[in-house]
Amino acid sequence: MHINFDFGDLEAFLAVLESGSFHTASTDLGLSQSAITRRIQKLETALGSELFERTTRAVKPTLAAKRLKARAQAILDDARETTLALRDESVVLEYQRNAVVTVAIIPTVVERLLPKALRCFRDAGNAARIRFLDMAATEVAQAVAQGDADFGICSVPVGEPGSAFEPLFDEPMVLALPAGHILGEAEKIGWKDLAHQSLIVPARGTGNRMLIDDAMARARLGHFWTYEVQRTSTMLELVSAGSGIGILPQSAMTEGYVDRIVIRHLPAPGIVRPVGLLTRIGQADRPAVVAFRHAVRIAEGLDQPR
Repeated sequence: MHINFDFGDLEAFLAVLESGSFHTASTDLGLSQSAITRRIQKLETALGSELFERTTRAVKPTLAAKRLKARAQAILDDARETTLALRDESVVLEYQRNAVVTVAIIPTVVERLLPKALRCFRDAGNAARIRFLDMAATEVAQAVAQGDADFGICSVPVGEPGSAFEPLFDEPMVLALPAGHILGEAEKIGWKDLAHQSLIVPARGTGNRMLIDDAMARARLGHFWTYEVQRTSTMLELVSAGSGIGILPQSAMTEGYVDRIVIRHLPAPGIVRPVGLLTRIGQADRPAVVAFRHAVRIAEGLDQPR
């Protein structure tokens, strides 16, 4: 398929979208208003969609414009970074300063790891931008293997072929109960006590679900779950509303649920998920990637600041 628009057309589009005015966009880009109009018309023709509703008083973006915004910005960002990367050695350091590190991460470890890691990264003088992809553990593994992320932080020790897992810490899975639930007062909870409860579990195929399925199989519990959810936040909402009890990582429990949810340890031998760094074997990392991985290790006390 022939692409009949260029970066200048996308720049004009974003300038009009952000300013809400063809006149302001022309001033910002140093072009005539007629040149801006021609670029927008060229883009609309290429895409087969009207991007702006023009009246005498205002310029309003259409649904197509709103959908195009993020993609247009990403295209221009990638183009700028590629240009910087291909310039001569006199601007290599500037490129590295503006580099983007992409990290795929499971949401449940964000609060524990990222704030301290980011402080360590910035305190060491690193200026690179960091893009986080919050995903399920299996999606993190795929993103790393396919090169969509520079590295991952996840709970699946066995990733895609060609990936290496470096442990950071082991985290227990716990039982989340609505406040006042009968099991919350029990002296001891056994796996059989869960058999007649409305149990809420993570979606099949996720790292947490694989750990739970294995534990349930060892406990010889058959069709044990009642509700299956994609996100831990959904589980917490259902538990706090009294719809059931859930099994989730200890770090997923946030302060907002302290008064509504009671946490109890799972029966022995329990479930522990390993959390670590996932990288591609043989990958040549940029300095910014190495520096942020080092900052993550510092956050867990595994490395010392340099």
